[in-house]
Amino acid sequence: MTEYFRPLVQHGSARSDGAVSLAGQGLWFTHAERLSRTKAPAIVAAQDIPVDVLDRLTRARTELAGLPMDRPQIMGILNATPDSFSDGGVHNTVEAAVSAAKQMVTHGATILDIGGESTRPGAAYVPEDEEITRTQPLIEAIRAETQALISIDTRKAIVARAAWKAGAGLINDVSGFTFDPQLAPFCAETDAPVCVMHMQGDPSIMQDNPQYDDVLLDVYDFLEGQVVKLEQLGLNRDRIVIDPGIGFGKTQEHNLTLLQNLSLFHGLGCPILLGVSRKGFIGEIGQEPRKDARAPGSIAVALAGLSHGVQIVRVHDVAETAQALRLWAAVR
Repeated sequence: MTEYFRPLVQHGSARSDGAVSLAGQGLWFTHAERLSRTKAPAIVAAQDIPVDVLDRLTRARTELAGLPMDRPQIMGILNATPDSFSDGGVHNTVEAAVSAAKQMVTHGATILDIGGESTRPGAAYVPEDEEITRTQPLIEAIRAETQALISIDTRKAIVARAAWKAGAGLINDVSGFTFDPQLAPFCAETDAPVCVMHMQGDPSIMQDNPQYDDVLLDVYDFLEGQVVKLEQLGLNRDRIVIDPGIGFGKTQEHNLTLLQNLSLFHGLGCPILLGVSRKGFIGEIGQEPRKDARAPGSIAVALAGLSHGVQIVRVHDVAETAQALRLWAAVR
């Protein structure tokens, strides 16, 4: 793209003249910030945004695997790994993981994200058979106990196939479908809903001095390119969720720039997933070194994301986040 349009999002039942809805939600905007790699930013009226871009910004998102996208959805994190940065080793038996999954659903999670390979900074590669051993029995057990949408957090086609067979209904690839060339065709073949995330580099090296020409526009262009590739394989855009990848190959400054401008990504015409729970920048800014004590900071950033129209928040602290969302909705 040569020009990008970031809606200046507002809320309230009384709308200004010229207001248009944001992604079919209760949020709306009358103006947007026009961004470019070669020109200074400028504020333009909504009616001056190109028709195709405005359509993607305003069009209501269709349901994702039965979940409405006109209200926030909570994705609970459940890692079947020994070394994930916050909950590694906590759910290392099927019984413990199923118990945690049921509790998350009771507390308000509508999606459960199951991972068998840590993607924390510095994490090592996990062989495919080991990742399947960690995740497939767990997905089968959770599918038998809950009706929640199960997401498999993997970048490998063979793992996704095993998870899909076991009952997963969403493929969440942190590499944005750049790691395994067989994964995107599998998703298109099965018409599986997917989440495309941006990550610079591999987890083992991603935090080694990440650099961008323009982090906001670079991430946008990457996501747009991957969405188009998935469409060309036959996967409809309404089956695709996008995630800017906070903390994945980004400095604190990069993370904050993306968070301050999240509404830009509605221009892709896809639901937006925000995953910030307990991450390092929350500990740094919030002055909390303990990962499991970062719920307040995680919730604060999640609510800020919702004010930009984010549809899905990926969290460890489901009960606390659900309580905050209920109050956030009530006062708005």
